[in-house]
Amino acid sequence: MEATAAGQGGEAERDAILRALIPLVDGIAATFGPVCEVVLHDYRRPERSVAAVAGAVTGRTVGGAMSEIGMRVLARGDDAVDELNYVTRTGAGKLVKSSTMVLRDSAGAVFGALCVNVDVTEVDRVQGLLAALAGSAEVRADPPVTAFGDDIDSVVDALLDAHLARQDQTWAGLDGPSRLALFRGLDERGVFAVRRAVEQIAARLGISRASAYTYLSRSRAARDADGSGGTPEGAHP
Repeated sequence: MEATAAGQGGEAERDAILRALIPLVDGIAATFGPVCEVVLHDYRRPERSVAAVAGAVTGRTVGGAMSEIGMRVLARGDDAVDELNYVTRTGAGKLVKSSTMVLRDSAGAVFGALCVNVDVTEVDRVQGLLAALAGSAEVRADPPVTAFGDDIDSVVDALLDAHLARQDQTWAGLDGPSRLALFRGLDERGVFAVRRAVEQIAARLGISRASAYTYLSRSRAARDADGSGGTPEGAHP
């Protein structure tokens, strides 16, 4: 009974924190104008984590899914840290500067995040033009493409496609260790925290759900054996 009451009290506290942050979402977006988007996430509902949004940089709406960045934070659990001033590119080509700030309850448990996304596409273009005029243009590394979308299935699909593209192989062409590495990489990015993700991955790879669970279990056992929680490939510090 006491444990149930404590759990209910924790949920009420988290709900109150989210409600208190909604005016901040609107205020930050209004301050920076149309190039800014602010998204409030409730990680208790990964498939529809967007609790509030202002602005339209990534096109998310209330009730939409978390991005792959959110999945990565979710995978780290209470060890998650703020990720500030990182740059990514959307699938549509927008260059976006972002900060993801985790939300914790009074017990220190991570349950959500406040994300600020600023479209810096035009700023980058002008900066490149000025550098070229000054004769100091240089080739810069292209930022990684990040999957954003209201549909969690599309985010999971994008992560799977990216992993296979890095291997330059189809699932059928991967050897055993590479298959385990694929499942480990997806797991480290938080994909399997999403409901039905195992079934979705199995269908995309053309394997049974039982086989997918086996690969996931074996990849986790290998991770635990080598003692490396690891930083997912492409993760921001």
